Amino acid sequence: MADKVEFLNTVCIKGTEKALLIRFETGEEEWIPQSQIDDDSEVYAEGDEGTLIIPEWIATERGLV
Repeated sequence: MADKVEFLNTVCIKGTEKALLIRFETGEEEWIPQSQIDDDSEVYAEGDEGTLIIPEWIATERGLV
């Protein structure tokens, strides 16, 4: 099972069919592919707030960890 990373206090500020623009607690914004968002996340669509769970590899690739 791939390692996952949880980000608390995230907000989806824009959503498309393919990706979500997420604002992280740090104020940084990043597009995250919908396909990489874990089923246990609280953030799935524009306006959602809460915990975002994504694979560690994409968090590392985007410089989030």
